Amino acid sequence: MQFLYRFEAMTTPCEVAINAEEKGRADSVAQEILKEAKRLEKKYSFYRSDSYLSRLNRREEERLDPETKNLLQLAKRYYALTEGVFDVTVATLKHLYHENRGKRALEEAQKALMPYVGCEHLEIHRDRLRFDNPHTRIDLGGFVKEYAVDRAAKLLKKKRIRSALVNFGGDIYAVGRRHDGGRFRVGIKDPNQPESYVTFVEIENEALTTSASYERNITIEGERYSHIISKAPQANPPASVTVISPECVESGVYSTALMIDPTLKVRHKVIIF
Repeated sequence: MQFLYRFEAMTTPCEVAINAEEKGRADSVAQEILKEAKRLEKKYSFYRSDSYLSRLNRREEERLDPETKNLLQLAKRYYALTEGVFDVTVATLKHLYHENRGKRALEEAQKALMPYVGCEHLEIHRDRLRFDNPHTRIDLGGFVKEYAVDRAAKLLKKKRIRSALVNFGGDIYAVGRRHDGGRFRVGIKDPNQPESYVTFVEIENEALTTSASYERNITIEGERYSHIISKAPQANPPASVTVISPECVESGVYSTALMIDPTLKVRHKVIIF
């Protein structure tokens, strides 16, 4: 039987569909997934003043636990692999978009902070995080949700659940196949009409993420700014990018990076509109 669980975490609706013979077993695994998602939300929220990430950004904390050290090392690795396109330090500019300033003032403020954007401004020395200036901030928001999906998938497999679909706000992982033996079928939204699907793909023990300009944005003096912030935005970026890979973090990094630079070479399956 299939059991469906819905909850909200990391400001997004989440779903876990578990195929199991016993409801109690499915309930138990779903509860563990929810607990883990909430733990990561509390720990790495960019906007919560009491989060561990916020303390790192305020320089009130510099000691890294093993999990955070691993995530930051991974972020620096992807920064190098994407030639600086995927950059968790664009958070240095993030607050500027929410300060009700005009377009010209925004651009001037961006210019002033731009020298402090880049993963070269942070170093990991054993279990310590060091910044080379007081301005650089990090945001793992484009990273942790996908990490939470991967954690959920690993938990399902550890509990010997052979068929499940994890979907955290469009960041998806398919564990095995559907209960009827077919591969999981996932729709890709039409970026021009997000209420409809432009195509469908089938996945099995794979992750799928889609980054799109229509999802979240703000408008300043008539100009729309995407939630995907970059140091050198493209003049004509894609409307949406979907990447299928073995891990959700990998898919999420490259779907975001390709929105900024669609010429990046990626070894995974990519769908661009």
